[in-house]
Amino acid sequence: MTSGPDLTGLVALVTGASAGIGRYVAEGLAARGAAVAGLARGAGRLRTAMDDVAAATGARTLALPADVTDPAAVDAAVAEVARVLGPVGLLVNNAGLIDAAEVPLWEADPDQWWAVVESQVRGPFLLARAVLPGMVAAGGGRVVDLASGISTRANPHYSAYSAGKTAQVRITEAVHLAGSAHGVRAFDLAPGVVDTAMTRAMPMHTGRTEWTRPQDVVDLVVAIAAGELDQWSGRFVRAGVDDLDTLRATTPTGDARRLRLVPYGDTDPLG
Repeated sequence: MTSGPDLTGLVALVTGASAGIGRYVAEGLAARGAAVAGLARGAGRLRTAMDDVAAATGARTLALPADVTDPAAVDAAVAEVARVLGPVGLLVNNAGLIDAAEVPLWEADPDQWWAVVESQVRGPFLLARAVLPGMVAAGGGRVVDLASGISTRANPHYSAYSAGKTAQVRITEAVHLAGSAHGVRAFDLAPGVVDTAMTRAMPMHTGRTEWTRPQDVVDLVVAIAAGELDQWSGRFVRAGVDDLDTLRATTPTGDARRLRLVPYGDTDPLG
């Protein structure tokens, strides 16, 4: 087993697990003993990925072909995880689309724009809605939402992705606020820019030579899964920038790493 926290006994559900960041996270969790269910739309590629993870780590895996925006498919997938592997103790919401073109909002295709928002908002909502009752009943669990720096600032060319990721931050905090009394923790984890097919396809990254290491993302997810960063529940962390030892030793207070309006001055009534 890979060095680091032992996650034996944990059942993890990772969406978008057939490639990219989701695939890295699935293998990283499995390498530390977790049983991992992967969910993605493409059945063949997903099954191959989960079989490869099982072969590489010896962990139990499960492939769940499903669309994260389909309530019936999500409910059925979560029920299958519980039946085959056990109740989900860690949910990693990674699946999501991105704007098809770098254009201003008024030039975007409305159907594609909305599909992006649905993948980033409806997907995490449906997965959390299906998984959280089991976590509450078990006395706790953890949700990791793959966030983005775009969720904290406006972007002229990725309006759908920006809107969806910002809404996802609110979902994370809602889970934290409602779930903390039941032992449920929720985190926004921005992976930075990992070298994947999706990021390679984005014109804004043309010519990029510096990338976030996939291992930095995996290490943060593993630390969260092991309960090492529970004091960061409801807040934003960034792979490749945040030092893991510093996060472990820091207890944030107030609105640190939360999405908030900034007062215009000391006399701002909203301040």
